[in-house]
Amino acid sequence: MLTDDYAPGAPDWTDLGSRDTTAAAAFYAALFGWEFRPGGPESGGYGMFLRDGKTVAGMGPLQDSGAHPAWTVYFMTADADATTALVTEHGGTVRVPPMTIPGQGRLAAYTDPTGAEFAVWEPGGTKGLEHVGPWALCWTELYTPDAGRAKDFYGAVLAWDYEDMPLPDNEGAAGTYTVVSRAGGGQDGSHGGILQLGPDLLPGGVAYWQPYFGVDDCDAVVARATEGGGAVLMPATDMAGIGRIALLADPEGCFFAVLTPAEAMTS
Repeated sequence: MLTDDYAPGAPDWTDLGSRDTTAAAAFYAALFGWEFRPGGPESGGYGMFLRDGKTVAGMGPLQDSGAHPAWTVYFMTADADATTALVTEHGGTVRVPPMTIPGQGRLAAYTDPTGAEFAVWEPGGTKGLEHVGPWALCWTELYTPDAGRAKDFYGAVLAWDYEDMPLPDNEGAAGTYTVVSRAGGGQDGSHGGILQLGPDLLPGGVAYWQPYFGVDDCDAVVARATEGGGAVLMPATDMAGIGRIALLADPEGCFFAVLTPAEAMTS
């Protein structure tokens, strides 16, 4: 599972772009017990979600009128400029060129060749999220119409290792789930997965990255999500050897998932 050592290629940040940050802050506070702390006047409305005083995510208002509310997953890079060159070389699109956040680090944002948006964070004063795991980011998944092309792209850009596993139920999927690990990290370094889905199972037929947040009671969180105006895309379901998961959307339609790990269900 994801850890906070933030080796190159591993997820090190996630943030939410929202049309109504006040409403979004209230939704996630009720759902996960997060507190939203806005940045200063120079932040443009961007701020941090905290849990027990530690940063678990970021959030800011959408800056482009044509942008859609969504969670974005960031991956650690040691050199945002070099990563940007690799993205372009291997068929991706640069949405936000490398930019410096004074005293914090550098970021850049892209779209992969299958249509999924993602970003990278080059650590400076901010290494990454202060807490991952319970009540925070714990896993990431790419849903794409072309897993092979996605694997080639991310392997070249972020040097990921892959392990393909058969799906127990391949309804609507390609029959294979790819576990993603940072280079040389092995199973202990795994931090996400890639799943090929038909265009009819992708919203608007578009690929996307989905963050998973760890919770202690998947069913209770699903109930709170619906009470708060969210939607259930997949009800709480037991996954052998993994835990209990549910796929959700917040009131603005931003996709995310929750996971109660198997070890937490038996402890």
